[in-house]
Amino acid sequence: MSLTFDHWIGGRSVPPRDGGRMSSPNPVDGTETATIAVGTAEDVDAAVSSSAAAASAWRRQRPIERGRLLMRLAAAIESHAEELAALESAQTGKPAWHAPMEIASSAAYFEFYGGLVNSLHGSTIDLGPNHHCFTRQEPFGVVGIITPWNAPLNQAARAAAPALAAGNVVVLKPSEYSSATTLVLARLATEVGFPDGVLNVVTGDGAGAGSALVKHPDVRKVAFTGSVRAGQQIGQIAADRILPLTLELGGKSANIVFADADLSRAVAGSLNAFVLNTGQICSAGTRLLVQREIHDEVVEKLVEASRALTVGDKLGPVTTAAQYAKVLEYFDIAEADGAFAVVGGAALSDEQRGSGYFVPPTIYIGVDNTMRIAREEVFGPVLAVIPFDDEDHAIAIANDSEFGLASGVWTTDISRALRVADQIEAGQVFVNTWLAGGVETPFGGYKQSGYGREKGVEALLHYTQVKCVTVAL
Repeated sequence: MSLTFDHWIGGRSVPPRDGGRMSSPNPVDGTETATIAVGTAEDVDAAVSSSAAAASAWRRQRPIERGRLLMRLAAAIESHAEELAALESAQTGKPAWHAPMEIASSAAYFEFYGGLVNSLHGSTIDLGPNHHCFTRQEPFGVVGIITPWNAPLNQAARAAAPALAAGNVVVLKPSEYSSATTLVLARLATEVGFPDGVLNVVTGDGAGAGSALVKHPDVRKVAFTGSVRAGQQIGQIAADRILPLTLELGGKSANIVFADADLSRAVAGSLNAFVLNTGQICSAGTRLLVQREIHDEVVEKLVEASRALTVGDKLGPVTTAAQYAKVLEYFDIAEADGAFAVVGGAALSDEQRGSGYFVPPTIYIGVDNTMRIAREEVFGPVLAVIPFDDEDHAIAIANDSEFGLASGVWTTDISRALRVADQIEAGQVFVNTWLAGGVETPFGGYKQSGYGREKGVEALLHYTQVKCVTVAL
């Protein structure tokens, strides 16, 4: 059954000003799961105006009171986990085992920042006996948040929770392909007592609602997660407005396996690094650098593990039709460049995939780091395996990338692990694991993977600006 969703503005459901709507299909079978409002600049203006009207009172609430509301929202997410997981699966195609994990982590963000909010404080500066000087961490005001389709509720919570905890008000624009859980989040916020306008949601596409949100003169900061191309477009608008940004963009993360690694752990972790969420994770480990003497053994074990995955059960579909076509295009690109697929590398038959956007886990060997399959983000379950000779060679290949979001090091030599971690140009380095950590750990990239940080205490600071007050005594 298809559901209909309007914007959420000022604590209530608001239909689109011009009546525009779009369909949201289920990537598993192509059936319509929902129709959502297509926002225009007028809808965005209404949402921003609503948030701006709520900003002063929200900012002046005691931090502990804001924290209690965030905690209540965390509890509400947990109590509605079944509803949210079902919506998440229907719109993104996440398997039944995966969606509940996303909901639980979303609740954890509000719980974490609800408890952390009282730790936000300034400092005193000694200017001698004739002055008292101190700093304050103050909110920006209206924060615009634009999130992608691959993990909609998780991404919304990851940005909104620290923004709200710091005393900002939020207008959130989720992806047009997966807006439902974000709208439910806003409804739950109202139900647990958030003042009207503190968390508004406008749905629609980037060219319409997204662009209008970044351009709106009352929006004082924007957080964006998505492609490099879209991030560049937002950056151009922000440059004209002198608008602070948090950008979490693409990745082509290097995962390095040394010959002394525990191969059972390394193979299992490296498989998870490129197939989790069907590879639709910006920090996926899609470049596997393997020391030459164990290259063939690692590839053989990975192929065996990949073939054991059940497409449609363990591995969900690609979320959108455009992304499905892009993954298939990269199969052709890799083959043309001379890479060899030891598993996957071709579209599934109609019988295998039905009406869904399913693609097989794919592993390429014979890959040189100059090939497009090694340099460009595919955003699907596609792995490029590259051999290396020694530690310096591995570091050189890993850093030879426009991206720098995450990386992995597999070795039993802790000295080597720390040496390599120190030299890798990436925002996260995982040693003998992949995607470890939680809401407490800062997340963000180097180079074209973006700037600013989400998660952890660092995110809370990124949603504040520093004021210095000096008093003559």
